[in-house]
Amino acid sequence: MKYVNTEQVQKKLNTRLFTNQMAKNIFFISIIFSLVVLLVLFYRVISQSLGWIDIQFLTSKLSTVAENAGIMGAILGTLWLMLVVAPITLFLGVGTAIYLEEYAKKGRLQRFIQTNISNLAGVPSIVFGILGLTVFVRGLDLGNIVLAGGLTMSLLVLPIVVVASQEAIRAVPGYLREASYGMGATKWQTIKNVVMPASLPGILTGVILALSRAIGETAPLVVIGIPALLIPLPDSIFDKFTVLPMQIYYWTLDSALVAEYANLAAATIVILLLILFLMNSIAIIIRNKFQRRF
Repeated sequence: MKYVNTEQVQKKLNTRLFTNQMAKNIFFISIIFSLVVLLVLFYRVISQSLGWIDIQFLTSKLSTVAENAGIMGAILGTLWLMLVVAPITLFLGVGTAIYLEEYAKKGRLQRFIQTNISNLAGVPSIVFGILGLTVFVRGLDLGNIVLAGGLTMSLLVLPIVVVASQEAIRAVPGYLREASYGMGATKWQTIKNVVMPASLPGILTGVILALSRAIGETAPLVVIGIPALLIPLPDSIFDKFTVLPMQIYYWTLDSALVAEYANLAAATIVILLLILFLMNSIAIIIRNKFQRRF
């Protein structure tokens, strides 16, 4: 009959407790380090932006004089860009997710499409910029206008919307579909009246988070040649434009020549962070308010 060696058990237990405590300390230090770096960045940006954010800064056009420069053109360009990106990603992304989850037969084709969508979500953003430059700017001869930029950014965030929408649709319990079919509803009626209302909070959350990424991306727009010059304010999707991240990028480069441009870049970063914080807060509110528990 085997017996328990209490000394050996205690030794293993002490080793596990020591390993657990070491892992806990390492993770805690990692969190503290990340928070310190984040706080330093926030302090640096906010301290440099003090005195530069006012009504004149928000409503003025770009200027070669730092004291007179504003970001109204960049704000309008960002809004026009989102007017292109939002409907494309919403309809194409959600439509693709519905097809893959509700209509596509499980097999090689479905797995192939799913794998490629997942891979696209991890492709560097500059690759989408090269694709947008080749297809939209040069291939379709659109030039560096709002429409070309919006189509390029839509390609960037579309995989994110598809994956988020698929997860939201999968979370809908199967018995809700079965109950709908039992009442005589067709497949489309079930999707429209049962699946979509139940999955809408998750879908909208994914869309808003994807749009937040689109607002903060710079690399694709740099590749397709979005300017940051003294251009007229955009009035439609066929006008040339600039956006907040591009303005931050160019002002940061110009700060090597004119020190005040660093303050303008910091002030623009604060405005961009406020917009992103507002959008992410809306996503959280939507998720918490409309999330259903089944």
